[in-house]
Amino acid sequence: MLYPLKFKPVYKDYLWGGRTLVDYGRTLPENGPVAESWELSAHPNGVSIVQNGPLSGKTLPELLREYGPSLIGSLAEPRDLDKFPLLIKLIDARDRLSVQVHPGDDYAAMHAGGEYGKNEMWYVMAAAPGAQLIAGVRPGTTREQFARAIADDNCLDLLQTLPVKAGDVVNIPAGLVHAIGAGLLICEVQQNSDTTYRVYDYGRRDQSGQTRPLHIEPALDVINFEKTAPAAPLAGLLIRQPDQPDLIRRVLVMNRYLRTEHWTLQGICEPQPDQHRFTALTVLEGDGQIEWQTSAHGSWESLPLQAIETILVPAETNRWRLSGQLKLLLSTLPDFDSDLSDIAGSAGCDLAGSASREQLIAWLDGRIGLEPLP
Repeated sequence: MLYPLKFKPVYKDYLWGGRTLVDYGRTLPENGPVAESWELSAHPNGVSIVQNGPLSGKTLPELLREYGPSLIGSLAEPRDLDKFPLLIKLIDARDRLSVQVHPGDDYAAMHAGGEYGKNEMWYVMAAAPGAQLIAGVRPGTTREQFARAIADDNCLDLLQTLPVKAGDVVNIPAGLVHAIGAGLLICEVQQNSDTTYRVYDYGRRDQSGQTRPLHIEPALDVINFEKTAPAAPLAGLLIRQPDQPDLIRRVLVMNRYLRTEHWTLQGICEPQPDQHRFTALTVLEGDGQIEWQTSAHGSWESLPLQAIETILVPAETNRWRLSGQLKLLLSTLPDFDSDLSDIAGSAGCDLAGSASREQLIAWLDGRIGLEPLP
């Protein structure tokens, strides 16, 4: 039987990384930067391996092949049975990341070897004073103007910056040109993709003295020059849940690819089982434990939780509960219309009454990143 799974992190040593994860108790490779820690991934470029319980040593792709919908749930598309739909990583940006953009599903399928597109969201875990992101081109910028600015080495003049601090949330849909600035630690929840089109890299050179490749033409193909950059980090939306008095839930991002919430727990909570979808829990702060029932009437087992680790709760899990003092992200697949109705009810709106679906979507878009819409 499946149970909540903890995985070994997969570290990436890109040149802009740091070693901030040591401050959170991680034992890192001895030398060099650790730019990213892939916490939950079935991508060939960094595969997660189980490190707890009877399934220790199994990879996430192996679990998908063996358990399928029991692991990820019935909401998953058929392609998700071969590729886990989400990838969760921690990003330690000691220096600036390149200016880049990601394709959507259709372009990636045609030009990136069948990859998913890459829609993502960022939760800022820590930020140096004055930290900022790049998000979007300036209004009125055309493809031709931006291409000319890249060739003239001044494309930064046409990009918008967004100051951020710890706790901020930013939605980055495919087609939005972007970059993470220096001095940021970010938890990223994204589609399971590793396709990035780099348009500017500050002239940096790697350890062998080589500049990193740029991908100007595909980037220009996929940048959405009509997309307005976020005016501010997302506010999220509080979910009222009287039956869980120790838990504060806030929906951060929901689109056709993912749903991510922020949970603050001071005590104990038992979420309603949802065997249509998996649950990924990323602990941001604190410690506690997760407990689960081994069968419908079976005994309970437990696993301790601590900061910056991710637990995958399989869809078939009968009952599970959390306890402790915890701040965490919960990420899963959306059941879009059902979730929208639940969110509307929590916000005091009635889809069958005064607020139409379109009106509600428009109202929520700036709060929980509803774009791109299904």
